[in-house]
Formats: sequence, C-alpha cells, structure tokens
Amino acid sequence: MTHSDTHTDQTTPSLPAPAGVFRRLAAMVYDSFLLMAVSLAYGALATGLNVLLQGAPPEGEAIEWGLWRLPVFIGLLVVLVGFYCYFWGRSGQTLGMRAWRLKLVDARTQAPASTGQRIGRALLAPISLLALGLGYFWVWIDPDHHSLHGRLTGTRVLLLPKE
Repeated sequence: MTHSDTHTDQTTPSLPAPAGVFRRLAAMVYDSFLLMAVSLAYGALATGLNVLLQGAPPEGEAIEWGLWRLPVFIGLLVVLVGFYCYFWGRSGQTLGMRAWRLKLVDARTQAPASTGQRIGRALLAPISLLALGLGYFWVWIDPDHHSLHGRLTGTRVLLLPKE
C-alpha cells in the first residue's frame, strides 16, 4: 500500500458518533417544554369538548369525565407519541435534538427510521426513562453505544458534527 492509499483511507468520511447520555437528556429537557405546551393545548381542547357535550359543572366543582377519562388519557398518549413520530419522520430531529445536534436514524442503514421504528421508540423511551433512566444508561455498557430502547427498535441517535 502506498502513502497515497493510506491518505485516501484516512480522509473517507466516518459515520457520526453515537450520542452520549447527557446530551440526550439535555435534548429531552428542551423538548419537555414543547411537550408541556402541546399537552396544555390538548387538555384545553378535551376540556372544552367535555364542557360542550356535558355542560359546565357548578362553580367550584371539578369537571366530571365519567367514561371519557380513559379515551382522553389515551388521546394524550397518542398526541405525545405523535409529536415524536412527526418530527423524527420529518427530519430525524425534534427541536431539542436539533439544538443538541442529535439525529435519529435506522441503526443498520443510517437511513431515516421507519414509521414502526419511530412508534416503537416513542413508546419504549419513556419506560427506559421511568426505570430510573436505566434504558438510557445502557449506552455506557452496550458495545455499540445503543440505548436499550434504541437496541430494541433498531434505531440509534447520532451526534452530528458542528456545521
């Protein structure tokens, strides 16, 4: 191998590095502010519909949800999962991920994650977080630096280079 061959090998672009735990958590904090606003808007819409259908409760009393409690909760989950699926499908990044230069991709091909992968990740990531963050700290012991929910869904979060 000549010197020029070695030089060519060294200049080929490498894949972006997997994102670290603290950068992922920082992006989640950023996104949590957006999710609060989305949740408040959903809650206002659901409450408005409830009042429209059942009438306003007497002053000082709480709104009665009755049989609508579970569908409204499931609707909130759909909205939150939809938030992530929309942004991950659009650019592979939520606003928080964009700020921290993170991008979600298919772990095998580096292509955008499929719809099924995005839905699976959006459902499993909160469980990883609620389990004392163990699904995220998995990055430290996984040989390929996958989070547990990333490993299970075949996705990974990459750290993009500075522009």
